[in-house]
Amino acid sequence: MNGISHLLIDADDTLWENNVYFERATERFVEFLDHSTLSPAEVQAVLEDFERVNVVAHGYGSSVYTRSLEQTFRALIEREFNDEDLATVTALGRSVIESEFELIPHVETTLAYLQPRYTLVLCTKGEREEQQIKVDRSGLAGYFHQIEIMREKDPEDFTAILGRLGAQPGQCCMVGNSPRSDILPPLSLGMHAVFIPHDHTWQLEHQEIDRSHPGLLVIDRFADLVRHF
Repeated sequence: MNGISHLLIDADDTLWENNVYFERATERFVEFLDHSTLSPAEVQAVLEDFERVNVVAHGYGSSVYTRSLEQTFRALIEREFNDEDLATVTALGRSVIESEFELIPHVETTLAYLQPRYTLVLCTKGEREEQQIKVDRSGLAGYFHQIEIMREKDPEDFTAILGRLGAQPGQCCMVGNSPRSDILPPLSLGMHAVFIPHDHTWQLEHQEIDRSHPGLLVIDRFADLVRHF
């Protein structure tokens, strides 16, 4: 990790809890659907299929999740349904953004330690207004040199950010919980990466990574950054 001057830091499930609220909403959705033959895992698999399609067309966030819930409901419901039923499904989708906001333990003290030592950049993807609401609720914006709300996290997007920073890949390290979005794209550009596994990482963000990669550091907690930077 020598030569790093810029830390790019993920937000959802790295700085604050996020996907656990989607999981809880999905559990309530499965209970409401009450399918006679499909298991909860099978219902969730159908939901994930709709999500795979919708994130490509519409991006990420609670509104896209709500769209996927409604499509799953229409596809699997075994009875006549009405507007009240659809309103219940919509409310489940909206509940994720209305949930109590919870920072990951020791995030703020860790950022306070890192800020004088590195240029910190918040890199989060999703619907711009929704992600900005989370940033505002977190109270953490003041720790960051700039905030990047990205539609997607792919090599081209990270290259654009490095250009705005005026930094070379080897000077930059991405910190996050998602192998697909936070780890593999930066490593492909020659950046460093810190992987912090999270028990509730979204299934569509799972992907195999080579933990022996020379540019990769794996730690247990966000607070462990102070031991390495």
